[in-house]
Amino acid sequence: MNEHSAHIPGQRPPSAAEAERTPLFTRTDEALGEFALRPVDPAADAALLHGWVTHPKAVFWLMQDCDLAAVEQEFTRIAADPFHDAFLGLHNGTPAFLMERYDPAHRELVGVHTAEPGDVGMHFLTAPAAAPLHGFTRVVLTTVMEMLFDDPATRRVVVEPDTRNTAVQALNKAVGFEVLRTVSLPAKDACLSTCTRDQFLATRGDHR
Repeated sequence: MNEHSAHIPGQRPPSAAEAERTPLFTRTDEALGEFALRPVDPAADAALLHGWVTHPKAVFWLMQDCDLAAVEQEFTRIAADPFHDAFLGLHNGTPAFLMERYDPAHRELVGVHTAEPGDVGMHFLTAPAAAPLHGFTRVVLTTVMEMLFDDPATRRVVVEPDTRNTAVQALNKAVGFEVLRTVSLPAKDACLSTCTRDQFLATRGDHR
């Protein structure tokens, strides 16, 4: 379900900073509760994201050696890019994952993938957790996919995980991705993979 904040007569509209912290998409998982996404606020979220992207589990994000200033600079750059967005994911109101959306006709895959109308690129990362919840990452990926396909213009999601990242490749397959081929990108060899709306819905048992 896509939820948008509405201005109630007699109340002031939200400020720009408040609007950035308003979830753009919310869904509820029967087992794990509420999941929501809002735009990243580069200055306010930099310290949190620095802890995530420099953690050993985020090795495939290639930001292990970044300091706090570099992380803020990177997400400031993304916020200003018309072909790239970053979203902070919340689990029951607590920051728990990160998602990036990009236009593969202009970013990441230029020259190695012929983007079709409706193609949307995606990256996601779950936060390090002392006591991981069973099935959490699968639910996060499902939430990300539901948000992307909530936009009627999205026809296919495109991803390019590192060929060594077998864990995320298995998750991708579970939600409907198929590997097209291996491609060489500047920082990695990647499994170019795509998932159409129908492929995703087939894994959900939901053919809306």
